Amino acid sequence: MPRYLIERTLPNAGQLSAAEWQAIAAKSNDVLGDLRQRGVAIQWDHSYVTENALVCVYVAPDVESIREHAHRGGFPCDTVRQVDTIIGPVTGE
Repeated sequence: MPRYLIERTLPNAGQLSAAEWQAIAAKSNDVLGDLRQRGVAIQWDHSYVTENALVCVYVAPDVESIREHAHRGGFPCDTVRQVDTIIGPVTGE
């Protein structure tokens, strides 16, 4: 199944509290659960938080399911890119 990087502009993301992140993650989990009940095999892997944005890693069947999750959850979804290859330090060995 394809892996995607999702860029989400969120002003002051780096300043959000643990409680705010918990609420955001819970909403995302609720929407993901609903989508999975409807037969969409989508999974949130993790997200990186920066000062004014998030970069999220998802596994999903297609871009449309990523955008549907964002729409239903009320999350920004500026850019969705499919990951072609994953490399790391061991790639150079």
